[in-house]
Amino acid sequence: MLLYFCTPIIAAMRTKSLKKNKINVVTLGCSKNVYDSEVLMGQLRANNKEVVHEEEGNVVVINTCGFIANAKEESVNTILEYVQKKESGDVDKVFVTGCLSERYKPDLEKEIPNVDEYFGTSDLPNLLKALGADYKHELIGERLTTTPKNYAYLKIAEGCDRPCSFCAIPLMRGKHKSTPIEDLVAEAEKLAAKGVKELILIAQDLTYYGLDLYKKRNLAELLQALVKVGGIEWIRLHYAFPTGFPMDVLDVMRNEPKICNYIDIPLQHISDAILKSMRRGTTQAKTTKLLQEFRAAVPEMAIRTTLIVGYPGETEEDFQILKDWVKEMRFERLGCFTYSHEENTHAYNLEDDVPEEVKQERANAIMEIQSQISWELNQEKIGETFSCIIDRKEGNHFVGRTEYDSPDVDNEVLIDATKHYVKIGDFVNIKIVDATDYDLYGEPA
Repeated sequence: MLLYFCTPIIAAMRTKSLKKNKINVVTLGCSKNVYDSEVLMGQLRANNKEVVHEEEGNVVVINTCGFIANAKEESVNTILEYVQKKESGDVDKVFVTGCLSERYKPDLEKEIPNVDEYFGTSDLPNLLKALGADYKHELIGERLTTTPKNYAYLKIAEGCDRPCSFCAIPLMRGKHKSTPIEDLVAEAEKLAAKGVKELILIAQDLTYYGLDLYKKRNLAELLQALVKVGGIEWIRLHYAFPTGFPMDVLDVMRNEPKICNYIDIPLQHISDAILKSMRRGTTQAKTTKLLQEFRAAVPEMAIRTTLIVGYPGETEEDFQILKDWVKEMRFERLGCFTYSHEENTHAYNLEDDVPEEVKQERANAIMEIQSQISWELNQEKIGETFSCIIDRKEGNHFVGRTEYDSPDVDNEVLIDATKHYVKIGDFVNIKIVDATDYDLYGEPA
């Protein structure tokens, strides 16, 4: 059974009547979900609804993730937690939206029937209606941001047309659909007016941007429009697919100071046999050449990638090829995941033949290699000065980032708050005085 970790709850519900509803939006999963929750919250606020993000409220909306097993389990456990709160009278209503709900709605309705209603990823008007609100078309680009005030995500497209064997995103998000440049510029201007200084461009696939609207890959033109928005200082690229990457983007990155010398390009594997089975449309030779072209065009670029180990049929030889290649490429940033066998994907027809403990051992081995590379690269930064944006204060440290680091996933710059004061949300020149494998320590220059 799909939701094997889920115990059906069939109990009498008792509700607690409150004079005014406070809607608590709970977000699980990736930055695309963060963006969707912010749009939902903006619509609710425009309807004069009291809305909070992951705080106390008597009406709960859970925006779920359904990507891989761990994420699905977290989503189901969160639903169960709030259904139990509903049962005990601590909340009145529970609604579920997002990817898990899109993908498994019939199963969820059967196994967790005490949720008031389930909605998919494109059901925003219906969800709003259930919450006593109307969808307002004129609110394009209006959001209630949940990130620190200095940065925000800008989702430039929805869905994905790629045929990757292991991925369920097209099942949950549909076909690729680009947002027009003028709408994105308008949204960026609204964010800048609220004090946002850094835009993090996200999509299932940035590389494909514009093909549906403009009949060509148009990411470079979008970037050239966004750099003209006053108040925006950094623009960062996330989730670019390697096959068909529009190389004119590199020219914009090199010539426009606002475009961070940074790219997130998930490569997943490098063994030709595995790449072919994954239906990635590339080879080791083509991928290596692409990365060499990146580094030649923008020598300062920090490249982030993600890899999958334990894919069906991955042999020790395939894994050795991957390890050797990671050592050779010396990525500035790298994450590694174990393969998750997802139903209704092409790879689900293959035997999930790599044992879980072997998958984990391989992931640990990759991250051990990367940890050493990251340590060595960070040691080279000692004595250098970088412009850092200050995200927050945590304990005795102010926490900032260089242009080579994205929030939550990359290195952080720690500044001793007992000795130095920097203003949250500002850019500050920081001299690096020490470094570990994933943290830099600095002081105002």
